[in-house]
Amino acid sequence: MTERSRFSSLAIVAAAALAASVAPGARGAVRLPATKAEMTALGREHRTASGLYSDFEKQANGGQRLKSEQLPDWSGTYTRDPLSLNFDPDQGFGPLPTAKLTPEYDKRLRDKLDRIKNHIEFDPLSNCAPPGHPRWLTEPFLREFVPTPGTTYLVNEMVNDIRRVYTDGRAHVPEADRYPLYNGDSIGFWDGKRLVIHTNQLRAGQYQRAQPEYSDQVETVEIWEKIDDRHMVAHVWVYDPPSLTEPWYVKQTYTKLADEDRSLRIRYWDCRENQNNDVIKTDNGSSQFRDFTFDKPASPAQPAGR
Repeated sequence: MTERSRFSSLAIVAAAALAASVAPGARGAVRLPATKAEMTALGREHRTASGLYSDFEKQANGGQRLKSEQLPDWSGTYTRDPLSLNFDPDQGFGPLPTAKLTPEYDKRLRDKLDRIKNHIEFDPLSNCAPPGHPRWLTEPFLREFVPTPGTTYLVNEMVNDIRRVYTDGRAHVPEADRYPLYNGDSIGFWDGKRLVIHTNQLRAGQYQRAQPEYSDQVETVEIWEKIDDRHMVAHVWVYDPPSLTEPWYVKQTYTKLADEDRSLRIRYWDCRENQNNDVIKTDNGSSQFRDFTFDKPASPAQPAGR
């Protein structure tokens, strides 16, 4: 063996050893199953969202606090896939969700779907309210994901809606000081390039207009990761004993939009500026624009003598 070939062999061995040492950190220590059924079963193994989150934290040895140079590149402008607004993309355009609902919330959903068939529908978003989490995950508008060393900002263009995920080691707000919020209280940790999140302290809401409702006991666990140059994935487990008989696992995908000319912007959203957004709830439970009518305006009075 020549000196050059021996040096090349040593370099290959050293590179392989380096790859072996850094690869686990890049992938993360948390073990995720390969199939949706196994993801759902993983959720069932834990009675609470905090239990699942603690298990992930244990696997990651407490997680990591990344410095600026260690953070993943999540830059760009994204939007949710697919076009269906159903909370679980696997539902497609069908009317019934993939979740296992309790009898009370199943009846609520079926009653809602019956009303929608009769064109009776009202969405709190009509009053400029934010969607709230976990519905936040489904809205089809522009998004930005901004990791920083202590906080990651998950930005939805709609009504300037920002989730803040604290990764500086803090715990949740003490139970005595909690009250329901649209986006709740989110803490997390880094597992390699993955962001693991636990969210509680949420308000009751609905997953989408034709989707089930959730109670103010709802909590979520999420694992966010960028899987290639254009796609961000969020694995989500929803826990809500009043509405779900078991945790609801879904996978959300967000696609980075082409922006060669740098024309995309997330602008300030104030729906009250548009007079056509002055919506009221009617007596039958649907919605209508205030003072809106299909009647033609009265003709101006004709001058006398004509």
